[in-house]
Parts: sequence; structure tokens; C-alpha cells
Amino acid sequence: MLKKPPKLKYTIKTKAKGNINVRPTTEAMVELLMLLFLNNLAEEAKAKAFEEKSAVIRSQHVRAVSKKMLKKARG
Repeated sequence: MLKKPPKLKYTIKTKAKGNINVRPTTEAMVELLMLLFLNNLAEEAKAKAFEEKSAVIRSQHVRAVSKKMLKKARG
């Protein structure tokens, strides 16, 4: 577990093209969207593990659903 939150403002500024001003509310919204995405990914991986009659979510289960989840997240 991370002891401090990720530096999303720095990440967004480095990946953005041009000079961009990221406000604290925007940073919070990006953080919430990331947490929602990870929560949905975990739920889908849990369902995939249950389909395969596995009690543990393994990396193969996450990989199996990640491509579908990324396509759904793009819109």
C-alpha cells in the first residue's frame, strides 16, 4: 500500500501537450475516476476468477478483463 497519494498533478502536466494549469478540484476528480476504474477492474477480475472456479484473483484474471475495461473506459 502506498503511504502517500500519487502525484497526479505532476503526471498530468508531464503528459499534457503545452502549458496546462491543473486545479485542485480537477486533480481530485482525476483521482476519483482512477479509483472508480480500479474498483471496476477488481470487480470484473473477481467475476472472471469466480467463472474459472478460483478462490484467488490472479494476474491472468486481471489481464483477461483489462483489455475489455480499457476499451469501455475510452468510450
